[in-house]
Amino acid sequence: MRPMPISEGTPVWFELNAGDPDAAQAFYEAVAGWHVAPSPMPEHGGYRIGAADGHPVAGIRQTTPEAPGFPGWAVYLATRDVDAAAGRVVELGGRVRFGPVDIPHVGRFAMVSDPQDVVFALLAATDPGESRAFGPVPLGTQPTLGHGVWIELATPDPAGAFAFYGALFGWEKLGAMPMGAMGEYAFIGRGDLRPGAVMSSAATGAPARWNWYIHVADIDAALATVRDSGGTVLQGPGPIPGGSYSANIADPAGNRLGLAGPRNAA
Repeated sequence: MRPMPISEGTPVWFELNAGDPDAAQAFYEAVAGWHVAPSPMPEHGGYRIGAADGHPVAGIRQTTPEAPGFPGWAVYLATRDVDAAAGRVVELGGRVRFGPVDIPHVGRFAMVSDPQDVVFALLAATDPGESRAFGPVPLGTQPTLGHGVWIELATPDPAGAFAFYGALFGWEKLGAMPMGAMGEYAFIGRGDLRPGAVMSSAATGAPARWNWYIHVADIDAALATVRDSGGTVLQGPGPIPGGSYSANIADPAGNRLGLAGPRNAA
């Protein structure tokens, strides 16, 4: 899989704050097919990296009172200048939760939240062409198994979210699918970057948050593994454009994320 072009707002990393990193490692190795190992950099303090096809996809770190972080999964979005972007977040009505600070050998990041108080991270990587955490859709066009392939914002104010992320990253509304009483599933992006969608948390009942989806080889087999490993299937599998299926799950600690892939793969 070739690296995604790193433009403003490209998803470049995913990170789990885990109360029990050993249990999280076992679950995601089984469900996502990752190989999880400690970071080779001693400065990273035991941070664990989940890789697919030898490419880093996501991090798992121990939640501690001293460490910055928020429960569950965080989505990292690329920017060329974290300090400028963090300042822009505040100007647009959001908040800076932590940082900006440098991560040795990685880059500079900040944890922020949008005006609806949905948390995400900004990252200016030391090597901005290096991340392969996120791959293109539709599924099957690239070897994206185990990688992130979609991000999804559930927000109480979709119009406000479009205004905020449009001003921050240049994203636009690129069409939508009607969902009846649940509003619309509106696609986001700019140019060739079309990373995901926005929907109403008030209408759908979904928690207000950024979600991300991992590509799996067989959605039914993956959901069986979720259940066998102590997790919960929250929704799905349901059909998505392109012939694949998606589902939302919670790991044994209650951390939510999505899975996407075909049914009954050979």
